[in-house]
Amino acid sequence: MNANGMTLNQPVKLTRNQKFWLRVRRNWILHLMMALPMFYYVLFEALPLYGLQIAFRDYSAADGIFDSAWIGLKHYIEFFSDWEWKNIVSNTVAISFYQICAGFPIPIILALVIHINQKKFLKKLTQNVAYIPHFISVIVMVGMLNQIFHPQFGVLAAIYHELGIYTVPDIRYMDTTFRHLYVWSGVWQNMGWSTIIYVAALTGVSHELHEAAKIDGASRWKRVLSVDLPAIMPTISIMLIMRFGSIMSVGYEKVYLMQKSTNIEVSEVISTYVYKVGIAGGRQSFGTAIGLLNSAINSAMVILVNKIAGWLTDGEAGLF
Repeated sequence: MNANGMTLNQPVKLTRNQKFWLRVRRNWILHLMMALPMFYYVLFEALPLYGLQIAFRDYSAADGIFDSAWIGLKHYIEFFSDWEWKNIVSNTVAISFYQICAGFPIPIILALVIHINQKKFLKKLTQNVAYIPHFISVIVMVGMLNQIFHPQFGVLAAIYHELGIYTVPDIRYMDTTFRHLYVWSGVWQNMGWSTIIYVAALTGVSHELHEAAKIDGASRWKRVLSVDLPAIMPTISIMLIMRFGSIMSVGYEKVYLMQKSTNIEVSEVISTYVYKVGIAGGRQSFGTAIGLLNSAINSAMVILVNKIAGWLTDGEAGLF
């Protein structure tokens, strides 16, 4: 006891602010490590949101953002008044849905095949061979497509010549083949990389479930359907929701490189349109307006598909 009648060992009560700074001092190394990525996101993700207002201004670099005239929804009215907008949006949605339908199930199937393979060497070889195409750049990929399907010197031409057919169609620039080449080359390039998360999820499947299924007489295929697939279904649901979040975002690089006058009707998408009009055409405000609309639709799709997934699974498979 001291002179005031208080116990000397009585703990001092700290305020919330004091507790926070005490934790910061104790874990300053972790906070320092976290500071760099936080700085990156603030600089390149948060601050650029300030510039979105040029979507509603007649932006001029000479006048700056503040002094550029405010024009409201004029850019959107102009876009939807253009006779091409329906074709551009329909091309974007068609290619994206094609990518989801063709490319989403294949990594799941490949992951299941890798998981059930008992030979470690063959499993590692399959994984490595499937991953390698992911590291091929877009320019190299389009160059490979041009070489393979060249009507005179390509692999397809060699097959035609062996069959005695010497008139080879140039399917690289045909409007009927553009989407198939774009989508299936992307599936081949990215299917191995997309299996990583599914393979990781499959490693967490309990062996006890497989043993119980074996006792019940389930074959390996039945165990895949009844044990492995249901175990990774939450992961599949989350990945599908996130995939729908980019349904309006078809990368312009590959489309732009594969685009020719003969297939422009089916290959012009929102990203290439924004590039041509907004960047190449020097209309930053118009390009920003269309890009903002694109992002708003993607965000709405995430919310919608998440609600549908939650409704179908009683809230078990939703992202949020």
